[in-house]
Amino acid sequence: MKMIISGKNIDVTPGLRSAVEAKLGKLERYFTADTEIYVTLSVEKDRQKIEVTIPMKGNIIRSEQTSSDMYVSIDLVEEIIERQLRRYKTKLIAQQQAAASFQPDYLEGDEEEEEEVKIVRTKKFDIKPMYPEDACVQMELLGHSFYVFCNAETDQVNVVYRRKGNTYGLIEPEV
Repeated sequence: MKMIISGKNIDVTPGLRSAVEAKLGKLERYFTADTEIYVTLSVEKDRQKIEVTIPMKGNIIRSEQTSSDMYVSIDLVEEIIERQLRRYKTKLIAQQQAAASFQPDYLEGDEEEEEEVKIVRTKKFDIKPMYPEDACVQMELLGHSFYVFCNAETDQVNVVYRRKGNTYGLIEPEV
């Protein structure tokens, strides 16, 4: 497992680096040696944030935690990632291409009962071609946090979503 640690508006001190390596090093039992973990530490005003991204074939495991203390954020992010791994373990076993990033011992271990994903509502609607900016306006009018639409420029299904800080994001399929 290779850890790539960087900082935004913060110097990654040896103490912070060792805290991240010690806490996230616990994840080593789940991943193979060539798995890369990207860790970004950042400070915004009095908020201490850590972002952890673990790219794998076809999936990304990601967690972002913010608190007033960087060491608390580091503890929280490790717990969240372990919970995500437990929740999706059965799906990863079924998808052998994704399972290649994990240690065999982890995949063969006893499965813990986790809450089952249940879809409780299905909604159908017409997708009309529009520009991303128009989709953002429509999303705001509906009071939703995301909006699915057909991009008039690319003629593909896209999603716009509201981000923290009153900004918007656009999700487009890779071609």
